[in-house]
Amino acid sequence: MNREIVLDTETTGLSPAMGDRLVEIGCVELINHIPSGRHYHVYINPQRPMPEEAFRVHGLGDEFLADKPLFKAVVGDFLDFIGDAKLIIHNAAFDIGFLNAELERAGHRPLANEVIDTVMLARDKHPGARVSLDALCKHYGIDNSRRTLHGALLDSEILAEVYLELIGGKQVSLALIAETRISGADAIATRIVAARRPVPLPPRLLADEFAAHEKLVASLGPDSIWAKYADMAGGGDNVAAE
Repeated sequence: MNREIVLDTETTGLSPAMGDRLVEIGCVELINHIPSGRHYHVYINPQRPMPEEAFRVHGLGDEFLADKPLFKAVVGDFLDFIGDAKLIIHNAAFDIGFLNAELERAGHRPLANEVIDTVMLARDKHPGARVSLDALCKHYGIDNSRRTLHGALLDSEILAEVYLELIGGKQVSLALIAETRISGADAIATRIVAARRPVPLPPRLLADEFAAHEKLVASLGPDSIWAKYADMAGGGDNVAAE
């Protein structure tokens, strides 16, 4: 099972080293590149006033955040949710920097999860193009009309769609239709084989119709595809009795 967590945060500013803090975490779980329906979302009291510039980005003000839990109160649930899953983050250095700063304050080790930065994926796939989340939504036709303000959970849900497009789009899920095991150059796939009917369906061709068809096939020559198919089909098994 391939478990991934698409993650986004909102903060009071741009630099944890300058005292900026987390105010929101949003996570969406993917199992084998498909959203599982599980998510993690929390607002956090940053214990400092919200700068006007940050408020204009996400709309999370002092009054709203005043009764929200501190990071140290939710860190256990957060770490339990992400586990050792691969983290999918847009501009990952920013979010990881804030998360590790909060973890250090709360007495925890930095995150050791593998991280995929979708900004880097997008730059590799679309050199020279804009790679903001909004730009990628426009490029892939993903509806982001609800994104009037930044929000960690909504942005994670949108980023999950963008990520799937970046790694191959909806074709990714086609491999999950049948179980496939690959070893070296060999692939063994399970197949669904239709069961043979216990009672054959009644024939649909009348004898004179079948005779006309045989005459036509004969006129095409012995090497025609129709002639070979007729031999494989076993002659007139499907012909109705007169």
